[in-house]
Amino acid sequence: MKIEWINHSCFKINLSGKIIYFDPYKIPENKEKGDLILISHDHNDHYDAQSVSRIKKNSSIIICPATCTKIIENEKAKGIKPNESIKIDGITIHGVPAYNPNKKFHPQKNQWLGFIVDDGKNRIYHAGDTDLIPEMSQFKNIDYAFLPVGDTYTMDFVEGVKAANKIKPKFVIPMHNWDKDLKEFEILMKKQAPDVGVLVLDLKTPKDL
Repeated sequence: MKIEWINHSCFKINLSGKIIYFDPYKIPENKEKGDLILISHDHNDHYDAQSVSRIKKNSSIIICPATCTKIIENEKAKGIKPNESIKIDGITIHGVPAYNPNKKFHPQKNQWLGFIVDDGKNRIYHAGDTDLIPEMSQFKNIDYAFLPVGDTYTMDFVEGVKAANKIKPKFVIPMHNWDKDLKEFEILMKKQAPDVGVLVLDLKTPKDL
């Protein structure tokens, strides 16, 4: 498996020979086309139509929340709800809740998504935009958890560590960061979640895992 952090919450993953993009945003031109494009919600830093057009091919399958009718209409996307799954070429995409319990930015009623992607070898959780939520305790056997830690709109470093301890993945990959030093998150993880590995990726530098 190869992971490339493009920016913000946007990642490109090569999984079982399929190119998967999460939350396309400010993707450079001439990037490899995607087989699967997963969009957690329709905020413009997670759904950038120009980026989608750069990575979409005729056979691309785009998945988004069922409530995001604009994306479904514009991109001919498949809409799913939290706790619904879809299986494509041996890869299962399971939608999970993503919301702010006590903030207005991502209300639970919108039924926006995180994704658990499973090819039978790797189980990846991309959290979308979320705070620490009770449902995280139900996410089992996660290999790589992509967690937002930028604060304000999502979890901060402290909540991200608490999420790691709830989910207990093999590794956490922080994302949706603004101007904080992710090395500080790594240090906090090692102190407070020592059983969970942490990978701070370099932007635009693919990593083989």
